[in-house]
Amino acid sequence: MALMTTDYDTIAAISTPPGVGGISIVRLSGSEALNIARRIYRGKDLARVATDTINYGHIIDPQADHREIDEVMVSVMRAPKTYTCEDVIEINCHGGLQVTNQILQLVLRNGARLAEPGEFTKRAFLNGRIDLSQSEAVMDLIEAKTDAARKAALNQLDGNLSAVIKKLRQEIVDVLANVEVNIDYPEYDGAEEVTTQLMLERATAIKEKIANLLKTAQQGKVLRDGLNTAIVGRPNVGKSSLLNRLLHEEKAIVTDVPGTTRDTLDEYVNVAGVPLHLIDTAGIHTTTDKVEQIGVDRSRAAIQQADLVLLVLNASEPLTDSDQELLDATAETNRIILLNKTDLPQQLTAADLPQDEKTAIIKTSAVTADGTEALENIIAKMFFTDGITRNQTDVMVTNARHISLLQQALDSLTTVIDGLQAGLPVDIAQIDLQNAWEQLGEITGDNYDEELMDQLFEQFCIGK
Repeated sequence: MALMTTDYDTIAAISTPPGVGGISIVRLSGSEALNIARRIYRGKDLARVATDTINYGHIIDPQADHREIDEVMVSVMRAPKTYTCEDVIEINCHGGLQVTNQILQLVLRNGARLAEPGEFTKRAFLNGRIDLSQSEAVMDLIEAKTDAARKAALNQLDGNLSAVIKKLRQEIVDVLANVEVNIDYPEYDGAEEVTTQLMLERATAIKEKIANLLKTAQQGKVLRDGLNTAIVGRPNVGKSSLLNRLLHEEKAIVTDVPGTTRDTLDEYVNVAGVPLHLIDTAGIHTTTDKVEQIGVDRSRAAIQQADLVLLVLNASEPLTDSDQELLDATAETNRIILLNKTDLPQQLTAADLPQDEKTAIIKTSAVTADGTEALENIIAKMFFTDGITRNQTDVMVTNARHISLLQQALDSLTTVIDGLQAGLPVDIAQIDLQNAWEQLGEITGDNYDEELMDQLFEQFCIGK
């Protein structure tokens, strides 16, 4: 009973960001959405207008002598062909905190309940319009920081990943069904006899397909979450100038005084289609200043947590002990060494630096912008060897939850294969095959628990 009173009543929320703007949207969804809107709307009879239409009128307060609240456009979308598969009303009012909140409160007083975070999308999932992986893609699309990330999210929202997962599950269930028939109805001739060899072949084929999906995971996760990129170097080598150059704005303070940057600065930037979470660190050096030392400690921590390190060296000066310390500290990381200040006479060259497969070396000048394009191209090639241009139908795994479940399914199939090769009967091996089927089902939501679902949708904004 509690579930019915919370999951099937009519909900409402503001679906546009707070603040002043051209318009704001108050969205309603549920069986009473149309009736609630009719109580507070003056214009055409919304019960008689066609679905998928937008209608001009005014929002009024029926409990205050029908006082006009705002001039609006009201969209009417009738179930089941809506985002939530329920009746949906969207009130397009003038943007602004006061008028938007007043309309929302009016809607709530007339029978709606304030929606929880992600509840509109949750209803779309519960009503079967989209599966769980597509629900997660909605948030990925909203948070996409580059065009490539947007395409990857839209691909998942279109159901391309779901289609692959469902096909894999069907291949598994075909084997499981035949095993059950072989056991329970051995006299039935229509079922394919599942021998050890046949199950081994099917499990190996499915495992290979999952492994191919997981090969896209590293690139997919980079597109979704971005690369944690630490800009490091000793004081006054041009780290903040590099940050400003990549951001195309003067975000960090730049002076010729060493130690200007005393704390880490975080910014996101799109570099050749790759989202970088740039961390401009304080110059790493020995200092007795307590505030500077805190910044240096945070800089060292940023190196340990970084997916990519941009190590900036002053090419107009010989290599110093501090530079060597940084070269040693970043030796095991993916790094790009930038020989900066090439607009000045050179005293440090690539020949003076270590060469290894994880390190790229380029010449740059924060003053003239030389090397910026080369830097962007190297970053793209380091993490996307085949480029990041993908077709709309290409499947890329971007979600950490999906990656974990795919890996679990892969492990279950490995157990099946190892067991069969060791002489395990097919009716025992099918237990791990069943586990793989269930783990794949958790990706699409065919298998889920309420706690997991609540955790996922709590990450959404209210109104989506």
